[in-house]
Amino acid sequence: MLDEKQIALLKDAQLKAIDNKSLTKEQLALIYANNWFNIWVPKSLSGGEYNLVDGLILLEELAYWDAGFAWTVTLCSGANMFAGFIEPNTAISLFANPKICLGGSGASSGKAKQEGDNYIITGYWKYATGSPHLTHFTLNAEVISENNEVILENGEPLILSFLVPRDQVLVHYDWDSFGLECTASHSFSVDQVKVPGNFGFSLDLNTNKSPLYSIPFLPFAELTLLMNYIGMYRRFLDLLEKLFIQKSKDSNLKTDSFGAQFKMIDERRNVLIERMSFFMEISAEIWTNCTTGKLGGNEMLFWEVTKESKLFVAEIREKVSSMFPLAGINGAQKNNELNIVFRNLFTASQHRLLNIME
Repeated sequence: MLDEKQIALLKDAQLKAIDNKSLTKEQLALIYANNWFNIWVPKSLSGGEYNLVDGLILLEELAYWDAGFAWTVTLCSGANMFAGFIEPNTAISLFANPKICLGGSGASSGKAKQEGDNYIITGYWKYATGSPHLTHFTLNAEVISENNEVILENGEPLILSFLVPRDQVLVHYDWDSFGLECTASHSFSVDQVKVPGNFGFSLDLNTNKSPLYSIPFLPFAELTLLMNYIGMYRRFLDLLEKLFIQKSKDSNLKTDSFGAQFKMIDERRNVLIERMSFFMEISAEIWTNCTTGKLGGNEMLFWEVTKESKLFVAEIREKVSSMFPLAGINGAQKNNELNIVFRNLFTASQHRLLNIME
């Protein structure tokens, strides 16, 4: 889905973004020009409103060329999808800005005290991907009314999501990972910040009729993150194969083992192709059910997404771990792309959503 010029820009900017520990202005310009932060936003709000399959294919391809860039697009476009859960007039106003970018945390680590039609929010949250270019931070907070928790019928406290404008947020520049450096996933906090009631929303109540919002956020998030792992794994296999080819041409090296190594790459690439096809078929069926109103047919598919995506991510981690030593000293070089992909993949694998141990 990318042209040669776009690919060249991604390749050229990768090391600079790693050094900067944030996306470059060229990368951001590419995102804005293609409206990639808004792939899951309705066309009525100037979004791309991609169907599920096309959006996933795009994210996988971006991850193949630059996982840090793709991770940022994935998380920020996933947050911009909240457009379909925000009060409609508020969404129209916010998304009139072509550079709107939401992002933040799904953890409920704050309090939101009701005060008339407003909320006074205090709390601290970790890992807001894309912090330097977010226009609004998203967060979850426990609602407090008249100094008491608001308790639901099931006995659980009421937790709502909120948007907070950037100028009311304190960013803690603490993202110092060994991979995905350019995602700039810093912590942030707010202290007694007043936000209007229409900046609160719930992911259980969509306000837009687009089929996109017929998909529960959890399986949607699982699929979008999975595409990042698949793209990284595909790139790792291709780079390792390229290294094997280079080594096989060295007359000073024994070539006996290269046949087995090429066979291993082929076998693992074939498995990857099969799994990618499997997930695309599930995604296509989910999307068809959403567009035809057969939402009840998705429940088993959602369960399949959760189970199979976690298993495949675990398999990817295992295979990459076993293959990485075959890269030799090349793989140990910080600016070697094999090393970059390895670091990105294992940093991404710490995200709890698809961690098999959770």
